[in-house]
Amino acid sequence: MNLPLMRVSEMGIGNAVKINNYTRPVDLLEIAQRGKPVAEAKQPSRSSFKEMFSAELATNREVAFSKHASQRLHSRGIQLSDEQLGRIADAVDKAAAKGSRETLVLTDDAALVISIENRTVITAFDREHLREGVVTSIDSAVII
Repeated sequence: MNLPLMRVSEMGIGNAVKINNYTRPVDLLEIAQRGKPVAEAKQPSRSSFKEMFSAELATNREVAFSKHASQRLHSRGIQLSDEQLGRIADAVDKAAAKGSRETLVLTDDAALVISIENRTVITAFDREHLREGVVTSIDSAVII
C-alpha cells in the first residue's frame, strides 16, 4: 500500500494518520516471545503493588544479631529456636507496622532490644538480668 507523502505543515495540528487500519496496541513482550515454548515465555505479572510489597517483605523477614547481642546471648546461655526466631520476626513486623524505631521484644526466656529499621537485635537480656535494670532508648514493647 502506498501512502501519499505529506509535509508536516499539510497535516495540521491534531490530525492523525491511520496506517493499515491498525487499532490494537503493540505488545513488544508478546512479539518477542512468539514461537518460544510456553514454559520459556514468561508472562508479565499482573500482581498489585500490595501483593508485590507483601511478597518482598516475606522474603526479607530475617532478624540479624549484632556482635554485642550475639555475645550477650552466648554469655547468658540463651538459645533461640527457629520457632522463636519466627515469632521475633513477627514481632518486628508488628512494631514496624505501628511506626516503631526501636522495640523491646519479651520472650519466655529473654528480652531483646531490636532496631526495627535494620531488623537487628542490638542487645539481649535473660529474665534475671532484666529485673536488675532499666531498658532505655526504646519506643515500644512487644510481648510474645
